[in-house]
Amino acid sequence: QVQLVESGGGLVQAGGSLRLSCAATGSIVSINNMAWHRQAPGKQRELVATIASTGYTNYADSVKGRFTISRDNANTAVNLEMNSLKPEDTAVYYCYADLRLGPMYRYWGQGTQVTVSS
Repeated sequence: QVQLVESGGGLVQAGGSLRLSCAATGSIVSINNMAWHRQAPGKQRELVATIASTGYTNYADSVKGRFTISRDNANTAVNLEMNSLKPEDTAVYYCYADLRLGPMYRYWGQGTQVTVSS
């Protein structure tokens, strides 16, 4: 069991920056992949960025070059540095983690609201 708690969301003007953090507790030694997803009102939840235990990262095309995902070696936190924010980045951002034990071991945080004003 893993618990994920996001923080750092808020209101920011277009062009600004924001850092999201996700604190992980529980079976953190078994964590494999970590990621950030987001969901805007009336839209499907979409993947924003992923980071594997190897350090490999992948980004959605819409945020590539603007966002940076990182994690600590103990899997206690995953962060998302967001720069050059746009109104279309407005969404609830969710932290995600899965375990090496198998594909059914998936966990989500409660989400944190990011609102970008124009």
